[in-house]
Parts: sequence; structure tokens; C-alpha cells
Amino acid sequence: MAKPALFASLQTRLVADTDTVAKAAADTNVIVRKNSLSAGINYGSDALFFGRTGPKKYPFLAADLVVNYKSGFFIYGSALKVLGYEVPLVDEIDVGGGYFYRLSKNFTGTLSYTRFIFNNKSAIIKSASSNDINFKNSYDWGFAKTSLVADYLFGKSYDVFTTISNSKYWESSWSIFDDQDYLSINPSFNFILGTQNFVQRYSIDHKYQLEADNIYVRNENATGARANAKFTMLNYSFKIPVSYNRPHYTLEFSYKYSIPVNVEGALLNRRESFYNLTFYYVFY
Repeated sequence: MAKPALFASLQTRLVADTDTVAKAAADTNVIVRKNSLSAGINYGSDALFFGRTGPKKYPFLAADLVVNYKSGFFIYGSALKVLGYEVPLVDEIDVGGGYFYRLSKNFTGTLSYTRFIFNNKSAIIKSASSNDINFKNSYDWGFAKTSLVADYLFGKSYDVFTTISNSKYWESSWSIFDDQDYLSINPSFNFILGTQNFVQRYSIDHKYQLEADNIYVRNENATGARANAKFTMLNYSFKIPVSYNRPHYTLEFSYKYSIPVNVEGALLNRRESFYNLTFYYVFY
């Protein structure tokens, strides 16, 4: 029972896993040509953005809505609240849209745009960005699926990223409670290359000036911005999501181990484990 593409479409835009703006879909071998509304809610142990976290842990709760059209177009919105802080009430709102396409049985992709809107008091690392154009292509080799994702961030900071992911999707041939449910697992190994001008922007915005001195220049996005403007390896990670699936909804728990490299400025990121619990429902 392969997971319908509209489930994967919601997963693609959940902010549960913000290594990239678009989350790798679990499985898209079955296209469901129906208009649908997808809703999800997610808890995360820390906010992660292109392999980087803030100077403190920011556990969060996020909610998402996605409208999928049978033509392949989709629009979406999400809201995120950092837990443990009364202010602000909502830290982040995202809105965007895009197009899902299939070039062959094994070759799929998405092209999307997302606008990030942050409360002025938001302290998550992602608040150093404002717009993202995302272009993702995936090929299923049978023994594994390879995804190549390109992101261009612009607005408050200007960065480019390439994310490469290799995953293997598996689902149970047996049921748990009745013949309508099944378990799935989609372990993956991922690495991210890119620039990190957003790290400098974050340091300046949040006045971590002593820590930011080693990366600060007047023109924050110039080639003279030292290591931040270099296109280099940023992060390695592996992730194990386990999902309980029914025809209209999925409950997923995931574990990720992240290894940041070439960390610049105030963040001083270390190796870290991330935990996410996500529930999403599809209305046909």
C-alpha cells in the first residue's frame, strides 16, 4: 500500500524538519488525482534550519494547512510557536505555493516559493531569512531514492544551498488493528552544502556582537564576508521516521542525529539529537 502523493505533499511542507524549507517526501509512487485539503500539527525538540540551530534550544509546536489541486499545483500556510516563552504568541507564519510534477514512474519533483513572516521578538535561527525558492528532484532507483534539492534564500540575507538525500522507504505487509492500517519507515542519510550569510544576519539582528565580531563586515553579503559567503559543507545527518498510517491520516515519530561542520560566528553548534512527533490528516 504505497503512500499517496497528497500525503507526501503535506510532508513536503511541514516545518517539522526545517533542514531545508521543503521536507523530503516519504513516497510518491502513487499519484492521487483529487483536490484535497491536508492539515498537520507537529512538535519538535529544537528548531533547525539548513543544519544550524540557535544559541539556545527552541522546542516548538507548529500547525500546517495545504490545499492540493489535481493539476499538481498546491498552496500552503503554517504557523509556529516556540514553547516555554510567553512572548511572542506566534513566532513564525509561512505562506507559499508550488507545483508537483512527474517526469516518469521513478522521477518526480517540485518547484515552490515560500514567504517567511516573523514576529520581531522571534529568536529562532530561521528568522534571519524572509524568502525561499525551492527546486527539488527525486529519482527512485528501487533499492533507494535519491533527492537533490536547490534553495535560494533572499531578502534579509542571501544564500544558496544544495541538499542531497538518500533514503529507503519500507512499509509493512501486515496490519496492526485492521486491514486499513500499516507501518512505514523511511531512514535517510543527508548532507547540506551552501553559504551561511543568514548566520551573520542572525547574529546582527540579535546583537550577539561579541560572538559575531569574527564574521562582521559592513557589507554582510559581499564576497568579503569571510567564511560565511563560501559555498561549503554545512551539515551531515541521518534520520529515522516511523509512521502509523491509515487511509486519511498518519502519525509519525522521527529521530534525527545532526553533525554540523564549518560553523561560523555566534552559534557554536554541536552535534545534536532531534525528536519530532507529527500528526496529519487529509480531507478528500
